[in-house]
Amino acid sequence: MKFHFKGRDFLKLADYTPEEIGFLLDSSADMKRRWAAGVVESPLAKKSIALIFEKPSTRTRNSFQVGIQQLGGYSVYMRPDEMAASRGEPIKDTARVLDRYYDALVIRTFGQELVDEYAGWMKQPVINALTNDTHPCQVLADLLTMREKKGTLKGLKLCYLGMIWNMTHSLMVGCAQMGVDFYVGRPNGYEPNQEQFEIAQGLAEQAGSKVVFTESLEEAITDADIVYGMVWKSMGDPEHEKRVRDYSPYQIDNRVMGMAKADANFMHCLPAMRGEEVLDEVIEGPQSVVWDEAENRLHVQKAVMALVVP
Repeated sequence: MKFHFKGRDFLKLADYTPEEIGFLLDSSADMKRRWAAGVVESPLAKKSIALIFEKPSTRTRNSFQVGIQQLGGYSVYMRPDEMAASRGEPIKDTARVLDRYYDALVIRTFGQELVDEYAGWMKQPVINALTNDTHPCQVLADLLTMREKKGTLKGLKLCYLGMIWNMTHSLMVGCAQMGVDFYVGRPNGYEPNQEQFEIAQGLAEQAGSKVVFTESLEEAITDADIVYGMVWKSMGDPEHEKRVRDYSPYQIDNRVMGMAKADANFMHCLPAMRGEEVLDEVIEGPQSVVWDEAENRLHVQKAVMALVVP
């Protein structure tokens, strides 16, 4: 089966078919093996990639900049306050100028509409490095990690315990596409975006998987292959104290991990607020694979860039 990637934007996982996502995961795994074997590849030789980051970042910024360098390319990191857009220049003007200078744009911002606007005005590919709605690069790394640890994706059960935010929606869609049962344990009143939920339900129906939101921790975690932690507070969230009270029964400790399968793995996109959503005994314990998961951000993003940058 032939896939067309060159020149395509990477804005959200729902834009890609399960077969295309599988190919991206295969490419990521191959690239990871070749790098470990000392093979140097330069698909981005003489390519320049723009990075616009409006949110703080550790893993995303470093993995993209290192990945671009490893693939032979050159990156330019830009803060919004250093750009004319901060003084009122329309996005369409900025986008068309960057389009003439760069071979791709990686953007980490707040609203999905901003990423979509850049993509609408640029001929070169735009890669979503996180918005309030989606985090597709992280989910690719999660899927790769799950496949590495379990040997397959289809038929797995993932239990998600944490606030309902961009990771919930992205992981929900990615799991649904790839045949992973996605269970969310959360307090009453914390609901997903209805549009994203309906998209995931439709994809799950096609793949033969489930998407379930429940207040029952036991229902969410029983027989889980993966226990996925997420913070109770997002950037700029004013309701932190309320979330701590509401989510405290869903804190991930050794007792909770013992409710999943004996060989279940713990995952977290990081940063983790130790002592809130997860305890040290879990994140530093033998079931934790968070550092492999973080490393895989590098490999999946290298694969995405190698495939989409013309």
